[in-house]
Amino acid sequence: MSDSAEPTASNCGKTNVFCDLVQKIGRRPLYQFPGQWGYQSYEPRIYRTLAKLLRNADLEQFEALISDYIGFAQDARQRLDVHFYLEFTEVCINTILYWVFARRGNPSFVKKLMEKTSGFLQDKTNNLALIWRPFTPVYSPSPLSGVTPLHYVAQTRQHYILKILLQYGLLERERTPNYIVLTVLFYPPRVRILDDLDFTDIIEDARVCITLCARVLTHISITDIETQIGFGRHPLVADWKDCIPRTRYREPCELVHLCRVTIRDCLLTNNKLPDGIYELPVPRALQSFLNLDN
Repeated sequence: MSDSAEPTASNCGKTNVFCDLVQKIGRRPLYQFPGQWGYQSYEPRIYRTLAKLLRNADLEQFEALISDYIGFAQDARQRLDVHFYLEFTEVCINTILYWVFARRGNPSFVKKLMEKTSGFLQDKTNNLALIWRPFTPVYSPSPLSGVTPLHYVAQTRQHYILKILLQYGLLERERTPNYIVLTVLFYPPRVRILDDLDFTDIIEDARVCITLCARVLTHISITDIETQIGFGRHPLVADWKDCIPRTRYREPCELVHLCRVTIRDCLLTNNKLPDGIYELPVPRALQSFLNLDN
């Protein structure tokens, strides 16, 4: 980071957690070996600071942290060295997503994260669109080999959180949405199965996840699933076909579902999912149907 770009209290905007972190790590050491200065040298401090906050934060404190990040990211992009800014925000995003999805797994936190960042979802390259960024479920400083939150939730079959992500239109935005269904069916459970009851719970969670995906999609490729089985992979749900409505792969799709998909697509185009649903002049029951509640 160049000397002119080093952050100070005056050019970092109002004091917040991330500005404070920049103040602590933003200056190069006076003496250093070639290649010593990089995110590896300051990542541990970022992780320790954010982990301490996220480990014990309540919903209000979490909201304040995300607000701090948004304010910092919007203000500091023009003030900091670009390379440092991108490295710093990458480590912050990886840490936040790791704690929200892999460590705490709290639906209320996920919903709050979506509420605070949904306005940036249209641009997947935006550092404020946190939900599109990859993170490492087993924490690592670099998220280059990580997964997005949607894929991680599909892998772990957290249906309560999956429903929130689907309500915000993440599956409709996926380039290959059928891959999420394949992940739910075939990805090995991340946790060690202790007894038959645990395994039964995971199977039931997978059933709910597939049902939720069927509320969004008009077509689910049975061919892709059967191809995976032909390769010797075993679906977690033995009777998986019973979880998928015949109208998603064989019979014509229901008119009511096509209407839901069309309305959601219009709202998605205008970045108004899911809040725009409750602005529609339709009965509450229809609003719940549009929002994937039943």
